[in-house]
Amino acid sequence: MASRGTTETSKLKQNLEEQLDRLMQQLQDLEECREELDADEYEETKKETLEQLSEINDSLKKIMSGNMTLVDELSGMQLAIQAAISQAFKTPEVIRMFAKKQPRQLRTRLAEMDRDLMVGKLGRETYTQQKVEILTALRKLGEKLTPDEEMFLSANAGAALSQFETVSTDLGSGDKVFALASFEVEKAKQ
Repeated sequence: MASRGTTETSKLKQNLEEQLDRLMQQLQDLEECREELDADEYEETKKETLEQLSEINDSLKKIMSGNMTLVDELSGMQLAIQAAISQAFKTPEVIRMFAKKQPRQLRTRLAEMDRDLMVGKLGRETYTQQKVEILTALRKLGEKLTPDEEMFLSANAGAALSQFETVSTDLGSGDKVFALASFEVEKAKQ
């Protein structure tokens, strides 16, 4: 849904207008055929048609006033977060641990990376990127970072992580960020 609902909202409005036209025609046909129907059948059909007209009218009013649409603020936030997460976190393992709220596992991973860097098993660039991701995730999980970790993060955090910090802070609820991070993990697996 690349249009984020704008095309769908337009189609919904068109369908409601067509349904309104159909119901108006049905009322007109009902009046023209009134003599052919018994009184109960006429009244019941007219009542149902008028109820449907009222419902469609209410829906059209909501759409036209902007109170009902398939596009919502959450879609916009979701797009911003998806962009921020996909640019900020390049390591699916970190995204997974972040999404599952696993600060202890993130700390363990950080210790393993420190060891791997010292024995030459991990390159400096990869180490720096992943450490920044882990420290950012830990901060977002409410974990206290050491002064050394804070210095490392501020010295090495790029624009993508800053954007992630801003977007996830603007979001308000961490659960939405975690839900989206989980979605990104699933997407990365595919």
